[in-house]
Amino acid sequence: MIQRDRLKDLLIELVKIDSLSRKEYAIAMRLKREMEELGGEVWIDDAGQKIGGSVGNLIAHFRGDVPTSRPILLSAHMDTVVPGEGVVPVLEGTILRSDGRTVLGGDDKSGIAIICEVLRVLRENRLPRCDIDVVFTICEETGLIGAKCLDVSRLRARTGLVLDSDSVGFLFVKAPASNRMEFIVRGLEAHAGVCPEKGISAIQVAAEGISRMRLGRIDSETTANIGLIEGGMAVNIIPNCVRLRGEARSHNEEKLEQQARHMRQCLEEAASAYSLVLDGRRFQASVEARIERDYDRMEVSDDSPIVRLVRAAGRNLGIEVKTLSTGGGCDANIFNKKGLEVANLSTGMREIHTVKEWLDLNDLYTSAEMVLEIVRLNATPSPFPLPFERTKVRGPARD
Repeated sequence: MIQRDRLKDLLIELVKIDSLSRKEYAIAMRLKREMEELGGEVWIDDAGQKIGGSVGNLIAHFRGDVPTSRPILLSAHMDTVVPGEGVVPVLEGTILRSDGRTVLGGDDKSGIAIICEVLRVLRENRLPRCDIDVVFTICEETGLIGAKCLDVSRLRARTGLVLDSDSVGFLFVKAPASNRMEFIVRGLEAHAGVCPEKGISAIQVAAEGISRMRLGRIDSETTANIGLIEGGMAVNIIPNCVRLRGEARSHNEEKLEQQARHMRQCLEEAASAYSLVLDGRRFQASVEARIERDYDRMEVSDDSPIVRLVRAAGRNLGIEVKTLSTGGGCDANIFNKKGLEVANLSTGMREIHTVKEWLDLNDLYTSAEMVLEIVRLNATPSPFPLPFERTKVRGPARD
């Protein structure tokens, strides 16, 4: 029942809409119109105001016609990473990619397109359906900020899916916790040509500290990265300050904290070796560290209602669904922390966050059929007990 050409055309339309983090207004308005045309009760929250963005999260509620069915959440994020402006999609057979100057934006517009097509098929074919909450978030790519700002008490669903991962046939049920880190290394400025011995290079201190760090793949559960370095004023000035920003992720809380301490310690040890005395005054290189939890880990049981539901839908379609853990965070991390039970279903996006990003439309179509069957099955008497409690929620905000 999925209309493949319509789904393809919608995805191509969406990837052409610029929607970098904090600049999602245009796509939000396009999707607001789509949700309203499909009969949804739509509102936009105040997340954009809270974080200085152009628009908030878009939430749409679709009332079901099977009173005994459980509400379900379907979610995807609207923002894309850089370079993501002026996307020119190129279709080669069933492979969709960009022209190589930008990302494609299938992360996560493939998830958005699937949700829209499933809702349209349900409406056109008058299929029995449960209550459906749709959430299109902002600023997922900048630390899951939109999901963090979402008031989940306004959702009817307590369980559901985020559509935001790659290989079809996989359901991601575990994701790491992440610490965000900022280090400011301070030295002492001096003229680089006249009196360099009177300076302490903050860049040199930082470089030595970084060289001591364990980075990249630490073990099967843990990764770490220094991703941004900013500092210096001119090539003829010994730099007195450099700012480093990085992260560490792990499925193990203790390992995560150990890695964060290790990275800070490497910089502090490097700084301790740099000092000098000028005119009777001692100058010492130093490090300021700010380490914050970006998001907590996600762990959904293989025996949970949402996993059993997805596997049952897969069996109906002849697809074996495997549960996996991932090294990436997504909005599901936040939703689970807020008390929901949400797993991450694949859409077929590949080589994301690069200009080589691509997507096989056949994978997109399979994922759409999966989501449609999940929603259809969720509206029928369950072949296994799925305890749930219908929660009292607030209605949509009014402008």
